[in-house]
Amino acid sequence: MITINNRDKLEWKPGMTIKDILDTMGYTYSLIMVTVDGKLVDDDEYKTFKVHDNASVRVIHIHHGG
Repeated sequence: MITINNRDKLEWKPGMTIKDILDTMGYTYSLIMVTVDGKLVDDDEYKTFKVHDNASVRVIHIHHGG
């Protein structure tokens, strides 16, 4: 089981990537920052970064203003 943003749970599957999580959770924002167990993951790695079982994932939508 993966915990997302300290509240949502997602069933873990072998080989699951950050992109899989984002797609499953419906995150489609263009500016997203993701950490896994407190470690920032570069957006270039979202398709290949394997998330382990019991991981804590934070998905943060970055917005800007002025």
